[in-house]
Amino acid sequence: MISQTTIDNVFETARVEEVIGDFVVLKKSGSNFKGLSPFSDERSPSFMVSPAKQLWKDFSSGKGGSVISFLMEHEHFSYPEAIKYLANKYGIEVEETERSDEEKEQATQKENLFIVSDYAKDYFNNTLLNIEEGKAIGLSYFKERGFTSETIQKFSLGYSLDKWGAFTDTAIKKGYQLEFLEKTGLTIVKGEKQFDRFKGRVIFPILSMSGRTLGFGGRILTNDKKAAKYLNSPESEIYHKSDVLYGIYQAKQAIAKEDNCYLVEGYTDVLQFNQTGIANVVSSSGTALTSNQIRLISRLTNNITVLYDGDEAGLRASIRGIDLILEQGMNVKICTFPEGEDPDSFAKKNNLESLKRYLDDKATDFINFKAALLVSQTKNDPIKRAETIREILVSISKIPDDIKKEVYIQECARIMNIDESILYNTLAQILKKDKNDIQKKQQKKSTPFDIVSSEKQPLKKIDPQFELEKKIIELLLMYGVLEAEFEEMSIEVNEKGEITYSSEIVNSKVFEKIYLDLQEDETEFANEDFKDLYNHIIDDFNKNQDFKIDRLISKLPQQKAELVTHILFDSERHELHDWEGRKIYVKDKNQSISQMVSETVFNLRRHLISLKIDGMAKKIKNLDDEGFKLETLKETVDYTMLKKLLSEKLNRVL
Repeated sequence: MISQTTIDNVFETARVEEVIGDFVVLKKSGSNFKGLSPFSDERSPSFMVSPAKQLWKDFSSGKGGSVISFLMEHEHFSYPEAIKYLANKYGIEVEETERSDEEKEQATQKENLFIVSDYAKDYFNNTLLNIEEGKAIGLSYFKERGFTSETIQKFSLGYSLDKWGAFTDTAIKKGYQLEFLEKTGLTIVKGEKQFDRFKGRVIFPILSMSGRTLGFGGRILTNDKKAAKYLNSPESEIYHKSDVLYGIYQAKQAIAKEDNCYLVEGYTDVLQFNQTGIANVVSSSGTALTSNQIRLISRLTNNITVLYDGDEAGLRASIRGIDLILEQGMNVKICTFPEGEDPDSFAKKNNLESLKRYLDDKATDFINFKAALLVSQTKNDPIKRAETIREILVSISKIPDDIKKEVYIQECARIMNIDESILYNTLAQILKKDKNDIQKKQQKKSTPFDIVSSEKQPLKKIDPQFELEKKIIELLLMYGVLEAEFEEMSIEVNEKGEITYSSEIVNSKVFEKIYLDLQEDETEFANEDFKDLYNHIIDDFNKNQDFKIDRLISKLPQQKAELVTHILFDSERHELHDWEGRKIYVKDKNQSISQMVSETVFNLRRHLISLKIDGMAKKIKNLDDEGFKLETLKETVDYTMLKKLLSEKLNRVL
């Protein structure tokens, strides 16, 4: 169990914009930061980070909260893992009490898989550097490939002994369960036998963007034709090969800084580029490029330069990936190497300056690359030339941005020497066909007897009490400790039996004003979440001289912390101009704080009185006793007069 002191230190030290900036490219937007959502596929940034409030909100997915909740959502950390991650980032010593056996048992399966994988990474790395077989075989191999000690350490390269159970036996002796060794794919279990998956291979750990070990790639060093040259971890709860990129952890900062990502095929391509001095490079680890991998890059940059071998297989691979990248709204360039060369060998032969110059000079826009490649294959064949043009237009059709489409159409017309209007017409046909294909697929998915109503669905009614209670929470969070002048209204009954009011000006803190007014009316929140949150906030105000959002959030359950985030960010995003039509008269923040507070409380009072009057009206209808009916009717009249008085007061304020 992590001590509360450590948790408090983490919350006080960690900066939400710094932590999230490690995973998402953030750009200044007024007093906040904005970026693309890491939780959904979007092209217009709706992910907001507030340094002042130390909160974040993703409007596309609805998620939000503190720096802790971001790590839990994005990296799938448990709460203690998130605390430890931040403590490590900011150099905070973690004070931890010994966990009970029961607490240990409660650790999630996913956590155990990560723990096992992290142990395996360190084990393989230690074997490579400190065990004789590892040094003689594994380390020698990396040295022969030209990799330095710095590169080996940077990527935690390793070696698995050429023995059936060397790793598995050691891990079990250390207390790691066979169940999790098998689920990570590190150990293969067949009946009563168990053996190491990566036996006799050099190891490439595959890390998440935050540096957690997800899986491994292993290269065999013998000429065994029956064994695969490269072997990856199988799919598991923590490793999905279509969602990861080799080298992303080491490359993320360089990608964001350079605003470009070099995409290569193999592990050693990444290593060699890094060693030469180019760090903004990742690999699809020998698998076909996927949409999820591209979206992972898009969180850091909108620009991808694809680097593939100069042979025919490399060229085909580059073409396959182009359309997928374009479809994600990314800018893509292609750079191929001389025949017989790949990124690894070419980087090894050149220094940083030469490599950079080559990449800058040879990186070609996709349309020029594709046109040049396909034209060279068609020669003087008009039919093949027509097919080439159509293939280029298919790629252009994938681009979501209409302006980019038009620019590329013009470029294609210039390169292929063909009239633009013909290209536009052909593109329109392609887009229409794609649309029809999508519609057909959707029709197949729907059941044949589904009835779709043509009637418009009624608009969801706004609950005035919900909105007013939410507004009170917002006012407390934003202005609770501020002192302001308030008009205190006292309601009296004169000699004629009429309800009147008198008022005086008093100085009070916002939270005191709200608390006393609600206490006076014996008002309780109808919404249980707001009620609970209100009590937490008032308690914090009473216990502390100052008020800090991050301190409050650190004490709240995750659900309540997210609610705080939603309220604060929604207050910035949405205006209340449509409330007037629903008889909710709450002004925006441009007015005085005291006015906002008074109006909100008055409106809540009036709403509750209206509910009371409605209830009494229904009660009168069901009463048979004339005496009770008359008494209830008189009470109704009093409440109606009070409502009228409040309305007059609000109109004066308004």
